[in-house]
Formats: sequence, C-alpha cells, structure tokens
Amino acid sequence: MKKISIVTACYNEEENVALLIKRVQNAMSNFPQYDYEHIFIDNASEDNTVHILKSVAKEDKHIKIIVNSRNFGHVRSPMYALQQADGDAVISIVADLQDPPEMIEDFLRQWEAGSDIVLAIKRSSQERPLMYKIRELYYALLSRLSEVPVYKNFTGFGLYDRKVMDAIKEMSDPYPFFRGMIAEVGYTVTKIPYDQPIRLHGVTKNNFYTLYDMAVLGIINNSKVPLRIATFLSLIIGILSFFIGLGYLIVKLIYWDQMSLGIAPLLIGAAFAFSILLFFIGILGEYIGMIYTQVLNRPLVFEKERINFDEEDYE
Repeated sequence: MKKISIVTACYNEEENVALLIKRVQNAMSNFPQYDYEHIFIDNASEDNTVHILKSVAKEDKHIKIIVNSRNFGHVRSPMYALQQADGDAVISIVADLQDPPEMIEDFLRQWEAGSDIVLAIKRSSQERPLMYKIRELYYALLSRLSEVPVYKNFTGFGLYDRKVMDAIKEMSDPYPFFRGMIAEVGYTVTKIPYDQPIRLHGVTKNNFYTLYDMAVLGIINNSKVPLRIATFLSLIIGILSFFIGLGYLIVKLIYWDQMSLGIAPLLIGAAFAFSILLFFIGILGEYIGMIYTQVLNRPLVFEKERINFDEEDYE
C-alpha cells in the first residue's frame, strides 16, 4: 500500500487545525487504496494549537506532531517537516485553510496519471486587492531575475513525488527557498488553477518583515542579477559622470566669467551617488548574509517533542 504524506506548518492556529484535519480526512476517505499521515509541525505556538493537536492525535494515529523548541521562523520549520515525511508522495498545505484541502483529490489523480509535481496556481484571491497585486508584481520580477524559471502565483501548495523530495534533500540548504527548489529540480509538472479563499479564523502571522524576508530570499537564492546590475550601473554612472564633467569643463573654459556652477548640483549629485552606493551595499550584504548562513550550516529546527512517529500500524 502506497503512502501519502500531508505536511502542515502551524503557529497559533487553534481555530483552524481541527477543521483542517477533518477536511483532509474527508478528502483522503475517497482514496482507501492509500495509507496516509498528516504531519503537523508547530513553531512553539503560544495558544492551544498543540493541545488540540495532541487531543486529536490520541484518537487518530494518522496525525503526527512535531513541536519545535522555539519559533524557528516561516522558512526553516516547514522545510524540516517536509524532510520528515516518508510517503511516496508529499503534499504541502497551510493551516489557515487558504489552501483548500479538497484539492488533494485533484493532486492525487494527476499524480496517478504520471505527474511528478502537481502545483496549485492562484488564479485569484480574496485577500486585499493591493496585496494580491503586489504579490503578482513580485512573482513577475522573480521570474525575470531568476536563472531558473520560477512558477508564478505558486505558494508551495502542491504534491511532490518521492524522487522530487529526495532531490530537494540533496540540496541541503540551511535557509531554503522551497519554491525555487521546486523550479530547480525539474521533472514532470502539472499546474492546477484555483481561487484562494480568505482566511476565516485567526489573523495572518505574516508581517512586513516576514514578507520582505521571503521576497529577498527568493531573489538572492535564485539570481545573481542584482550583483551584475550594480556592476553595470556603476559603469554607466561613471561614464555619464565623465562626460558631464567634461561638458562642464568645456563650457567653463568658454564662458569663464559668465558661468557659475553653484553648490546645489554638487549636493544633489552626491546625494544621488551615495543613495545608489548604499542600496547596492545593502544588496551585497544580503548575499554575504546568505553565505554566512550557509557556512554556519545549523539544523533547520530543534525538536521539543514528537508524537505518533513510532506508530507504523494505523489500523
């Protein structure tokens, strides 16, 4: 009997996890030919999320729980849980129900038809229109900058065959960008469009910093273009500065007594040059920070406890 692993990362999702479990159970009930596990990795929640999960896990051995020793963030924790899944296919789904669990049935059918990767692609979203538009623009920018084409409007929600997950494990990245990894490994891909519903319970755990972190991580991990832009821009500005300076020199020599340069153009030019310089120092710092993270090579998370992982018989 083949096994399906369903992985959910959560943090303070007490209002959603029980409903998510029930909807996943309903979806998997249509596939009795498969065994399955539903792995929850909790990022040290401060509410009753862990208590609710443990209560359900006592009755249903399909539910497995990993509780982190602290909050390891929105990047490391989900990847660690995916690495613990040992199913023939692995499905990643978020806890806030914005990834419809009913799509699991579509994923499995496409997998049975021969797809190695089945991606849920957002066709529309009920989130704020401005935020959705910003995300669209970011995906378009990332797709242009990335050395490997990254899938637009893909959040990580999808199904991945065992060989895909084995390939991702080989990358051994201590701060991974999962969507970029999926684009990197290749294999047979099927895309399924869907309309993302609004979060019904609780509040999003994303803030400006986490969104910025994910956005920069996607660009830094998948492209050297920002570094090359810095090189080309410095060359262009240098050439322009040379010709502008030469032009001023010629005009000054011709109109020595009439022309007064003044200090304003110097201040404006210096401020512009320093702003460009600081911007690309920041970009360089992001790449150096990523190298530093790679050199440290710390584990993705440290576990506080795990539940039901020693159970092999779900009957």
